[in-house]
Amino acid sequence: MTLKSLFRIKDWSLKTRIISCSLVWLVLISGLHGWLNVNWTVVFNDYLPPMKRKIIVGYIPVTCQLTCPVTDYISKYSESGEMFLPRMFQGFPELKEALISNKIQAAFIVAPMAIELAAQGVPIKVVYLGHRNGSAVVVRKDGPIKNFGQLDGKTIAIPTRFSDERLLLYRAEQDYHMKPDSIKMVEMAPPDVAGALEAGAIDAFVMGEPFPSQAEMGGYGRILFYADKYWPDYMSCILVVRDDLIQTRPQVVQVLVDGIARSGLWLDTSRPHRVDAADFVGRYYYHQKPELLRWALTKPMSRIRYNMLAPQKADFDEVRDLMLETGLLKKKIPFSDYTDLQFADHATIETSWKYEPGDAVAK
Repeated sequence: MTLKSLFRIKDWSLKTRIISCSLVWLVLISGLHGWLNVNWTVVFNDYLPPMKRKIIVGYIPVTCQLTCPVTDYISKYSESGEMFLPRMFQGFPELKEALISNKIQAAFIVAPMAIELAAQGVPIKVVYLGHRNGSAVVVRKDGPIKNFGQLDGKTIAIPTRFSDERLLLYRAEQDYHMKPDSIKMVEMAPPDVAGALEAGAIDAFVMGEPFPSQAEMGGYGRILFYADKYWPDYMSCILVVRDDLIQTRPQVVQVLVDGIARSGLWLDTSRPHRVDAADFVGRYYYHQKPELLRWALTKPMSRIRYNMLAPQKADFDEVRDLMLETGLLKKKIPFSDYTDLQFADHATIETSWKYEPGDAVAK
């Protein structure tokens, strides 16, 4: 054997070892990534028998839907484990379409949208509320607008025309004796409104938290008024569930509503609970800075309320009648046609989660 052929053998052996080590490293890194970052419950959920699947709950990153990620996070430490699979959307139009097409089985949407969908024959039922208060009209901090009447002729962003925020503006217009079309309203995804106000693309926005807080913290926005100025016990987002899920798996819907109810009570129990929620929801769910959610949830705590969340006929009749007045609804749909109160009735006996930051177990 020549010296040249010997070097070739050694060179080939070295290449083989390098390739083998690289493949092992690749497999190791891929396996570690899959173990740490992939939710295998989500991956395999569609392959389970229908009666064993986790239900998918849609939400957008606003505080009136905070009980969704709070329940998901805390329930992972409970004996029953994950209760459902949360899926985040950036705006209501795509959330609505996912609900209609059964890509998600439950969702937090605004109350007028739920009523309008039910009037169209979409098979859903309202089962619980998200929170009360929590929305505000925000204008530029350095701008000339000091009262609502000065928004005449201005452009204001709303989350969707089928929203409580749109109806809140209608109430304020009535108070100032303004014509219904005196303000130009543009629909905008909630995460976009603060940036649009800072850039001068809009004159104001009316939106749920934490986006009013985002404008405040940024130093360019100022709260003109909170929702409860014109609408005491104002409700925004509500939890709806598809009828087929209620009919086939009512016990699963009850577990979901119980978890949401307990999360609301937990959030209202103490300031430290809200601070903790701001941390894990901001980082793991909303992808927002925790200090933003902390501001929205605690400055002051009365800014948002997570109690009295069972659906009330008087609240929804009021929303429905305002929709009729503003042309958002064509017929008077009865409360019983789009609500199912059995789950909220049971949830009223539930207690707050027993969970503190750092606990290994939640009860």
